[in-house]
Amino acid sequence: MSTLNGKIALVTGGSRGIGAATVNKLASEGATVAFTYVNSPERASALVSEIEKNGGTALAIKADSGNSDEIAAAVKYTAEYYGKLDILVNNAALFITGAIEQADENAAQYDKQIDVNIRGVAAGIREAAKYMADGGRIITISSAVANHLGTAYLTDYAATKAAASAYSRGYAWDLGSRGITVNTIQPGPVDTDMNPDSGDFADSYRKKIALGRYGKATEIASLVAFIAGPDSGFITGSTLTIDGGLTA
Repeated sequence: MSTLNGKIALVTGGSRGIGAATVNKLASEGATVAFTYVNSPERASALVSEIEKNGGTALAIKADSGNSDEIAAAVKYTAEYYGKLDILVNNAALFITGAIEQADENAAQYDKQIDVNIRGVAAGIREAAKYMADGGRIITISSAVANHLGTAYLTDYAATKAAASAYSRGYAWDLGSRGITVNTIQPGPVDTDMNPDSGDFADSYRKKIALGRYGKATEIASLVAFIAGPDSGFITGSTLTIDGGLTA
């Protein structure tokens, strides 16, 4: 049963990892899905072809989530191209680790994380609010480290993700009168290019997870699809953790 027939969705950072899984899942539920990408046009094109092969509709838009103007333009383009916008998924993120002793030399990387993980999210939501129909859905992919780090060298990244979650709570109030829900999903370790389950720290991380494994991008995408769907209309301003028991 397709729960999103007739819906128009935009997923930022949708060409790989959780983003690509989300694009596929929303399309499989009947939504027309636009998504942004930056450095992987081949992957973006392949994803569009895959969705079209399966009978869906997708549109790839080159836009840098670290540039608020480009993200706002992508939202506007999607809404004007399809005539409306029902779902926004802020998925694009930058993950950079660093010790406090390296803070000065890593200042540029800190600024990049602020631009992508906070400013890009805010810009997307603000622009989407201009075009989104009443009853729309806004979902931001944050991270479990926003509440629970469990290790060193994630300070800047965790702070940006906590800020993104706070934005969602605030915008839930700002947009609640229009029936637009605004929620955050906080995954734990998920097997992606950004954090592979074969990485240097994967074994130590697995020991901290109650289920003893990394999550799958498809599992996060399924939660996104539920929050984007018709059965989640009374969920807003919420932070939903999906981490295999990491923070239990």
